[in-house]
Amino acid sequence: MDNPLFPFGIAPPMGIGTLGERSLHASIKEWYRRPGDLLEEKVDGYVIDIVRGEHLIEIQTGNFAGFRRKLAYLLREHQVHVVHPIAVERIVVREGGGARRSPKRGTVYDVFEELVAIPHQLMEPNFTLEVLLVREELVLRNDGRGSWRRRGWSLGDRRLLSVEGSVTFGLLRDYKALIPSTLKQPFTAAELAKSVPCNIGLAQRMVYVLRHIGAIRKAGKRGRAQTYEVEE
Repeated sequence: MDNPLFPFGIAPPMGIGTLGERSLHASIKEWYRRPGDLLEEKVDGYVIDIVRGEHLIEIQTGNFAGFRRKLAYLLREHQVHVVHPIAVERIVVREGGGARRSPKRGTVYDVFEELVAIPHQLMEPNFTLEVLLVREELVLRNDGRGSWRRRGWSLGDRRLLSVEGSVTFGLLRDYKALIPSTLKQPFTAAELAKSVPCNIGLAQRMVYVLRHIGAIRKAGKRGRAQTYEVEE
């Protein structure tokens, strides 16, 4: 889905890195870059990834909670476009070893894991969000510093392989469009999880965010479960 600000058709650069950034962040920044853009420009005391005319473009590959204060401040006076990549396919590479395709495939719904940190900003008139659906390479290093789940292997880098598409959010209807049309109303979080499909934890985060922005409302209870319906 093309965004008028950021049309596709530009091949993502490989092997691009910037001090203090993982390759994924630096590659997406370079992929978005256009002639005339200002990179790493200071605006109101904050360093902005890309300044394009009146638009401030921030590429957020990690946790949104640490970005919340900066975003709230910038939205007072500026149009801010936040770009967040979600891996629809991930290749796991072990340094000195082989590579394998991860069975986990992300979807646009995974963005709600982060949106719970910034529900107050989502309906701000100066705010837009773009979810990039990407293929990425996850590089693991055998340095003994990783989690027990990775048996000591730590995350060395994330690398952009390709951009497969994007979904842009700015208006209430954009968020409502994520609610499956086949979902009977009123619905519970468990029914939403089954319809998407996703795990119940993610469905609960979706309900929290969608209620906060006015996309859905409480509709009563079914047994002990709270039910919801889409706002007209």
